[in-house]
Amino acid sequence: MSCPLTQAGPHSISCGRHPSGVRCMEDHDRKAALAAIEARIAAAKGAQAPRPRVDEHYSQAQLAWRMVIELVAGLGIGFGIGYGLDLFLGTLPIFMVLFVFLGLAAGVKTMMRSAQEMQDKRVAAQADKDDTPDGV
Repeated sequence: MSCPLTQAGPHSISCGRHPSGVRCMEDHDRKAALAAIEARIAAAKGAQAPRPRVDEHYSQAQLAWRMVIELVAGLGIGFGIGYGLDLFLGTLPIFMVLFVFLGLAAGVKTMMRSAQEMQDKRVAAQADKDDTPDGV
């Protein structure tokens, strides 16, 4: 019978299963090898891990496009609901006009909420900036 974890050396302790001159790896040698492998695996995983995002700073153009998309989405959803109701009920385009205006109102409300959120973040950032002592 052969042991895959053997080494020859005068400092090794014999396990009694091998002929003299061939010694089994000591327990601490196995643990050290295992720890080295685990460290290499952890280093490889750390190199491939995504970096955490730092504060996201959006440009003014990105914020403007977000608001435009919110407005157009409200108009589109209102148009779709109104047109669908007009087709289903066989009415004049009264529901389409009504829901386009409701979609416009919902889009404007969403835009205002987004603008308020952006302003609150900017005010909080300015307050944090003012709270930090000079020279730090």
